[in-house]
Amino acid sequence: MKGPSKTKQEMLDEMSFLKKRIKELEQCEEIRRQIEEELQQFRSRVEATNDWVWEVDGRGFYTYTNPKVKNLLGYEPEDIIGKTPFDFMPKHEADRVASFFKEIVESHQSFSGLENINLHKDGREIVLETNGAPIVDAEGNCVGYRGIDRDITERKRSEETLRTTQLQLLEAMDLAHIVYWEFDPVTQTYVFNDPFYALYGTTAEQEGGYLMSREDYAKRFIHPDDTTLYHQVRTENTSTPDTGLPVDLEHRIIRRDGEVRHILVRGRIIKDDSGRIIRRYGVNQDITERKLAGEKIQYLATHDVLTGLLNRSMFSQLLNHSIQTAQRYQRQFALLFIDLDRFKIINDTLGHEAGDLLLQAIAGRLKGPLRAVDIVARLGGDEFAILIEEVSNSNQVATVARKILTSVIKPITLMGQECRITASIGICMCPKDAEDEQSLMKNADMAMYLAKEEGKNNYQFYSKNIQSKSLERLSIETNLRLALERNEFSLHYQAKVDFKTNTITGVEALLRWQNPYLGSVTPMQFIPVAEETGLIMPIGKWVIKTACAQNVAWQKQGLPAVCMAVNLSLQQLMDGNLISDIRAALNDSGMAPNQLELEVTESMVMHNPERAIAVLAKIKSMGVRLAIDDFGTGYSSLAQIKRFPVDTIKVDRSFIRNLPQDAEDKAITEAIIAMGKTLSLTVVAEGVETVEQMNFLKDRSCDEMQGFYFSKPIIPEQFADLLREHVPSPPSESERDRG
Repeated sequence: MKGPSKTKQEMLDEMSFLKKRIKELEQCEEIRRQIEEELQQFRSRVEATNDWVWEVDGRGFYTYTNPKVKNLLGYEPEDIIGKTPFDFMPKHEADRVASFFKEIVESHQSFSGLENINLHKDGREIVLETNGAPIVDAEGNCVGYRGIDRDITERKRSEETLRTTQLQLLEAMDLAHIVYWEFDPVTQTYVFNDPFYALYGTTAEQEGGYLMSREDYAKRFIHPDDTTLYHQVRTENTSTPDTGLPVDLEHRIIRRDGEVRHILVRGRIIKDDSGRIIRRYGVNQDITERKLAGEKIQYLATHDVLTGLLNRSMFSQLLNHSIQTAQRYQRQFALLFIDLDRFKIINDTLGHEAGDLLLQAIAGRLKGPLRAVDIVARLGGDEFAILIEEVSNSNQVATVARKILTSVIKPITLMGQECRITASIGICMCPKDAEDEQSLMKNADMAMYLAKEEGKNNYQFYSKNIQSKSLERLSIETNLRLALERNEFSLHYQAKVDFKTNTITGVEALLRWQNPYLGSVTPMQFIPVAEETGLIMPIGKWVIKTACAQNVAWQKQGLPAVCMAVNLSLQQLMDGNLISDIRAALNDSGMAPNQLELEVTESMVMHNPERAIAVLAKIKSMGVRLAIDDFGTGYSSLAQIKRFPVDTIKVDRSFIRNLPQDAEDKAITEAIIAMGKTLSLTVVAEGVETVEQMNFLKDRSCDEMQGFYFSKPIIPEQFADLLREHVPSPPSESERDRG
């Protein structure tokens, strides 16, 4: 019996349901197809990667591996499936990793950077870096792990090599006593080597080990006055981008025994791409001796060696600074020019040693009436200068001048003799009397001469009514302009003697002036006038020409050829006609170029170093010899002298005068001689007057001497007789080559 037939509506609902179901099935098929495509793409990427991709089930057995396993371990994928990772490790490594891996699996954690040793199919050990993550099913259960292994064998080998190299380097540094340190930015601690502690006068054991915090280091060793600098520089350096360049810092330390030393820290800061410091390291160097030597050189460059006062060059700088300050702030100051009265008599009567003691005593007395801000300097000889800053009126300056005169005239015992000396003081006010250095010095000098004319032991202010000094200089200038024309100049000659052979090897031409009206005018009187007026140019040209002619004249008398030295002035050195003048003097006389030696001073060369050195190089190229006169009293450093194309350096007489008693002069003279030897220069000592000085210099291998001990400057006929008595032996082949 048939059941009830379906209604039309039921049939329609059934058809609608079937259509919907078919559509759902079609959508599922599309999703399945997309999943298969994505899975295929993923597997393709896995197959293409250089790393080993794998999966293990919950028991740790491999269920999947990409082909790259063969590149890493030498096995085919099918050799891996069904085995565990521990099957490919040495037993000790498998035990270590298994213990670690068990904790990870039980907690279903991801892991990364797990380094482990695996055995290649051929028996080699391979170091792998493993990263893994759990595989979780729909219910959230961990059913296995999926991961990636990367071969880091070469990297580990390189790291080990680097560690070995670093250890060897540290050992080498220890052997070489190189002070090395590293700073860990994470722990903020230093690690030092043994030479570091030795430099700081301690040991690692005494300091509690090789590690030390940054704060402890600063607290234990940094000089209290330098801690701010130390922290400031460190902060600045760590906040700047890494340039790969060393970071230098000079500071003082206090050793464990309390001694203060100067340290140069040379460090490097290494940062990653994000700017984070990952390493700081460097070396420390004890520069105490170099620092003290530099300070000594700087002191000698700015101070008078005898008195310890500022020298002329430093005083000039400070005077110009005072001029600028006075102009800027509408202030006034006073310049005092001081000359000692009768100093020459005391110096000649009691000797140079007594004269030096007197100058030292006067230097101390001049500072007594002054304020701390005032400046006193020795300009040379027995001349001094004082700057009195920020004066309100001339009465204030007069009070200081009277105190200076009172202080100077006090008795002093020299060489067992009680002596008194007075001073003449010239005063020039800035800006009332002058507003530039040259005018201030000239006016103060004129006022000082007026003080001498007024009976000495007094002071005089500059005024436009001062005529005497100006008239004297005018008289010198007027007669000087006619001196060449009237043949009033002559040359005297002072011998240079070889220490080893005691023979004359050279001679210096010295200018003299005898005027029918003024009498014998000293070079100290007329040379400054000649330089100021420009007359030094024709006079200097005459000196070179006459000296060359005289040398050839001696040779024609059968006397041996000696090197003729002639002094150049600054104006001559800067003159564009100097080269042609030298060439003309040599050609006219017929003298060989290597028999002429031109002397310049350090200060002349340093006036315009580049131009001066270029001129000296041209002179040198002619075959003419060059010498630095008064060496040690100018601006140049030992590094500068290497730039000068010179053959000879002449040790200034101020360093010779107190030999061999004065320790400082001994040290300076020995240093100059040693430097000259190092640079293969001839070293000549000027102003040798005693046998003690001669023996000291000879023992230090000084090459030549010049001074009253052997001969004063004499006329040409007398020098010819002297040369006959001290004929040099024929030069060796090497000496002839040296010229």
